Amino acid sequence: MKVIMLNAIELKNGETIGYRKTGEGSKVLVLIHGNMSTSKHWDTVMESMPEEYTTYAIDMRGFGISTYNTPVNSLRDFSEDIKLFADAMELKKFSLAGWSTGGGVVMYFAIDYPEYVEKLILVESVGIKGYSMLKKDETGQPIIGHYLKTKEEIAADPIQVVPILNAYKERNKEFIKLVWDASIYTFNKPSEKRYDEYIDEILTQRNLVDIDYSLVHFNISHEHNGVIEGSGEVDKIQASTLIIQGKDDLVVPEEMGVGIFEGIGENAKLELLDNGGHAPMTDDLDRFMNIVLSFMG
Repeated sequence: MKVIMLNAIELKNGETIGYRKTGEGSKVLVLIHGNMSTSKHWDTVMESMPEEYTTYAIDMRGFGISTYNTPVNSLRDFSEDIKLFADAMELKKFSLAGWSTGGGVVMYFAIDYPEYVEKLILVESVGIKGYSMLKKDETGQPIIGHYLKTKEEIAADPIQVVPILNAYKERNKEFIKLVWDASIYTFNKPSEKRYDEYIDEILTQRNLVDIDYSLVHFNISHEHNGVIEGSGEVDKIQASTLIIQGKDDLVVPEEMGVGIFEGIGENAKLELLDNGGHAPMTDDLDRFMNIVLSFMG
């Protein structure tokens, strides 16, 4: 098994970013995790990468061993960290993959720094209209058409946010595992040892509300998403893009993946996965690696 080293580097903005690295090949792939996860969640992918690749997985600001000195208000803040990381590591041209929330981050990077991006891979990514959160009635049911917009409203959400915040505070690993079993690991699960390590990593998160706020306000489409008008910046994504979307993803519905595909247009390729949930690298690692490596060439 490959040795995957966990390192850290200080960026020019004062944040220290943790990252894992494997390989010394000429082709470079940078992996960006999602909400409630860290670079550790890419470990099976990193272990499976061919020798011709150098692969990095970053702990985004506020996750893992990375600092959280300046709170984020946008997924673009994380994209700027990637830019500073790439420059610090002297990475000039590389492929970039983002899982879930990380998909929104790497879309921003491809928009702002197209000269850096060889190919773009979106894995069960947040859609181009963001990820809305609805207000709840007294029974906890969502109120259609009424959106949470502020960090204060999001922090008080009794269904999607407060239980997770409490689990983090209490280090309630069993509750986190129940959440992941119910919503993410719906087709396959990691080994018990790996799963325990993943949960320990999840509990390092210090920015859940800020992430949810950033997802609510992410909108690069040409439409209003109920919270904010779309910027239309999806038109600026020029990199060849692979969209991997599980047909049975309970976190990111199929229409989000299809929406990304339609929004990017001719430079995009959509892989819809049967028996695929929110974690395709765990559902079927061999299938995932074949799709990714075939696309990267």
